[in-house]
Amino acid sequence: MLALLATLAFWVMKIRKLAAALGIVSILGLALAAWSPLGPFALGVLENRFPRTALPEDVAGIIMLGGAVDTHISFDRDTIVLNEAGERIVETRMLAARYPEAQIFLSGGGGHLSNDGSLTESELARHALISSGVAAERLLMEELSRNTCENARETAAALAGRASGTWILVTSAGHMPRAVACFRTTNLTVVPYPVDYRTKSAGGTWPGTASNGLSTTDLAAHEWVGLLSYRLAGFTEETFPSPRD
Repeated sequence: MLALLATLAFWVMKIRKLAAALGIVSILGLALAAWSPLGPFALGVLENRFPRTALPEDVAGIIMLGGAVDTHISFDRDTIVLNEAGERIVETRMLAARYPEAQIFLSGGGGHLSNDGSLTESELARHALISSGVAAERLLMEELSRNTCENARETAAALAGRASGTWILVTSAGHMPRAVACFRTTNLTVVPYPVDYRTKSAGGTWPGTASNGLSTTDLAAHEWVGLLSYRLAGFTEETFPSPRD
């Protein structure tokens, strides 16, 4: 964005000093995001917010949020394609084995700008879990949600009479604060079960490569902006939720 503003200032508004200043700031910002510990630190704060705790002996069920599959490539290749958050499905399968009587609820719509015929995130995750040995009758899902707070609302609405008891909430560790903030606006009691860690527990470290630094910074910025924007929009009641006893 700063680079674009610099270009406009130079070619359109003819303000050369402003263009130079914006250009320098954009280059420094890009270098900071690519090679400094800033991105890993910002993401690490999110991932450490809800550490894993001892799970109860009995739970009502397991809720897995969408985002673990690439719906478009899955459709194009006619196979289930997991993305970097695919650990959500793996961990949900492990929890399904740990709690053989628990129901599993999958939340995630398609999020498609156009109808290309591809399946929703929930349906693809359902296929993956059934293929790995989970009984189909244990799986429930909603396919309407397009963002995290819709995940929470649509899940609570779909479960309705089954909402009592404790549900394990499975999503990426960096995404967990935003997910918890959304679920706390519903009548569901969830135990955060973060997966898909991207940083070490000690905090920010040097990213190693520019591509890794940029992707980590982008992910962290997405989550922090999401937390703030959801609060400002009134979707949540907490900007940065903390664990509860």
